[in-house]
Amino acid sequence: MKTNILVVDDEPVARQSLSDILRLEGYNVTAVANGEQAVEHIRNHAVDLIVLDLKMPGMNGLDVVQVVNQISPDTQIILLTAFGSMESAVEALRQRVHDYLLKPASPNQVLESVRRGLERRAARLKQKEGKEEVQVFTTSDGTEVDLMRRTVSRGNRVESLTPAEGHLLKVFLENVGKVYSHRELVLLVQGYDVSQREAQEILRPLVSRLRHKLEPFPTLFHRIVSVRGTGYVFEAE
Repeated sequence: MKTNILVVDDEPVARQSLSDILRLEGYNVTAVANGEQAVEHIRNHAVDLIVLDLKMPGMNGLDVVQVVNQISPDTQIILLTAFGSMESAVEALRQRVHDYLLKPASPNQVLESVRRGLERRAARLKQKEGKEEVQVFTTSDGTEVDLMRRTVSRGNRVESLTPAEGHLLKVFLENVGKVYSHRELVLLVQGYDVSQREAQEILRPLVSRLRHKLEPFPTLFHRIVSVRGTGYVFEAE
């Protein structure tokens, strides 16, 4: 079965060029001119990956991302823009965008990003089909982490975690003693690839919030250790 890719760009030349590049690689490509048409298409068709322009009249790229994340969360998104900035890149990546490329991106850049996005999608779908994972962890002092409910509790003390905090703690609990770079953790927790500098900007506030919530639970709190110049490790008890 062919891979379904949606190209969204209000510039006819860019839209045609991207479509041609992808069709030559054997992908099944649909192209639309604005965000409203993109949302309508994805509501009614299976889409594996979207190549999406950021700057469009009406619904812009980030507006489309928010909708797609709700109605088709397994669809990978590559954001293209000629108006690149660190702020818009970080905002896009926080919203589960797979990649962020500045126009004009070369055919090789586009195809490589598409390849990686489709590999990530396949890996996620395979994981979903796998066996049910352990959802409750208990430490030596009776602290209980319920990953399904995203709660940490001991006695009468209960802390609720956000989805990102819960996912980060899950990665730590399942990989005790493994040193992760900031970039690796952003990829595992948020599902997108960024530079090491961008990863630090995204991850540090998240780790800080998680540590704050874990402070009443010493068998968890003291185990999140910063590795200077690298990232973090979750140490054994």
